[in-house]
Parts: sequence; structure tokens; C-alpha cells
Amino acid sequence: MDNDLNETYITLDGYVEIDQYRYLYFMIMFTAYILILCINSTIVSLIVIHKTLHEPMYIFIAALLLNSVLLSTSLYPKLLTDVLSKKQIISYSACLFQWFAYYCVAFTENLLLAAMAYDRYVSICKPLRYPTIMRKSKICIFLVLAWLLPACVFALSVGLSVDAKLCKFTFKGIICGSAVIKLHCVMSRLVYFYGFFIIFSLDILPVLFILFTYTRILILSCQSCREVRRKAAQTCLPHLLVLMNLTNFSWSMGFEVIVARLDIDFTKIVRLIMTLQVILYSPLFNPIIYGLKMKEIYKHVKRLFCPGKIF
Repeated sequence: MDNDLNETYITLDGYVEIDQYRYLYFMIMFTAYILILCINSTIVSLIVIHKTLHEPMYIFIAALLLNSVLLSTSLYPKLLTDVLSKKQIISYSACLFQWFAYYCVAFTENLLLAAMAYDRYVSICKPLRYPTIMRKSKICIFLVLAWLLPACVFALSVGLSVDAKLCKFTFKGIICGSAVIKLHCVMSRLVYFYGFFIIFSLDILPVLFILFTYTRILILSCQSCREVRRKAAQTCLPHLLVLMNLTNFSWSMGFEVIVARLDIDFTKIVRLIMTLQVILYSPLFNPIIYGLKMKEIYKHVKRLFCPGKIF
């Protein structure tokens, strides 16, 4: 549908019983957003403030948690506005921007976790060379690539859809994503196959690299002394817990891209649950996992909330 300024608007048809559960949706999302901002910002601030945490592993953790704040901030304000509105609509240009921001920040998480896996591999498997390999310059390169690479890849994908003619104006979801291409009158073959390239390069490859890296760490740990096994277990356990979440996250994101290019449809409740687990689970549980399982971070968290006690 068009307004007087010839801006094309799209109806977001992804909520289940929005009229009946409007305020429940709002309370859940508002509470989740506040928790995400507070918990992630607390851990990031502790890492920035304390010099003992200025190490590659903690820098990557801070970047990962900051990424969760960016992901949530790019999505939640619009979601909160939508659930309180009688009609859930978005302009096509804003929909493309939301698609770009959502996928860029989401797939940046994959690359950051891959960088963290490499850091743990060097630390455990090549401890004597760790200071020379993990220099500040290399850390900066990893961080820049983690944010810049998805942005460049998705800029092309979104750019190919800017001038596309729309024949449908109802998007089946609460957040604009790859399924936007289903609104086009004609699906570009370049956009169609480019989506599979994105999944392979930013989803499958990082996950395979992470799995390969931790497998190597596990093999070396089993062949080494107790001290190496203890170090591996202590530093890798939080990453492995996050990796379990990443597997679920990557499957959800990859599944969304593939389904958008195939003639497959799901019930509204299934689509809603898959979207909510992406925007809720990772941003909420990653800082909790790292805050509780990383010894040095946990020590500073306890000092922050229990200042009178000695740890």
C-alpha cells in the first residue's frame, strides 16, 4: 500500500492473537530489552574498566556482548512500537534497513565466536607463541572483519532488492528478513543464489571452523597433562555452552534464508517462536554464561554487587 508521499508500506503479519495478548507481548519484550541492555553493558563495562581483563579472550567477549546490545537496539524499539499499534506496518525502505541491520549484526556473532575459538586454540595448543600470534594488531583486524565483512556482504544483497517491484504487501513475520524477497513480483536469480552463498560463507564455514578448532583442543587436551586439561576445561566450557546456542542460532538463521527461497510455508506460531528464540536467547544468556563461568569476570561481578566481601 502507498501513502501520499508514494512510500510503499508493508503489513507485518507475524504476531499470534496480537489484540488479545498485546500487553503481554509488550511486557515480555520490554523486560527482555532492559535485561539485555543492563546485563550486557555491565559485563562490557567491567572488561573495559579493569586492566586485568584487557586480554584477547575478554576483548572478544566484550565485542560479542556489545554486538548483542547492537542487535537488540536495532530490533526492540520497533517491536515495542508495533505491539502497541493497531496496525503493524513498516515502510519498504525501513524494512530493507531492518533486514540489513538484523542479519549483519546476527552473523557478526558467528565471526566473533570463530575468532574466540582461534584465540583459545592458540592459547592451549601453542602457549609459547601466544603473545607473538595474538598481537593487538591481529585482534583489531579480527574485530574489524567480524563487523565489516557481514556489512559488505549484506549491502549487496539488500542493494539488489531496493528497486524491485512489489506484488505482495504482507510480510509473514515480525522482523524483516530474507523472506522480503517473497514480496517481489519477480525473484532475481542473482538474489536467489546469492542467499546460499551468504549462508555458506557467514554461517556454515564459521561453525565448521569452530567445531574443528575445539575438536583439536579436545584431542590435544586428552593427550596432555592434567594442567592442560584443567586450563582447557576452565576456559573453553563457557565457549562450548555458547557454541550450543550458536548451533541453534545458525540453524534458525540459515533455515530462514533457505525457506525464503523455496516454496515452503509454516504456521504463524512456528515462525514467531523461531524469531523470538533468536532475539531473546543469545542476547540474554551469553552474558550470564560468561559472567558466571569465566572466573576473572565472575570475581569482578561479585565485587561489584557485594562490595563489602573479600573474594
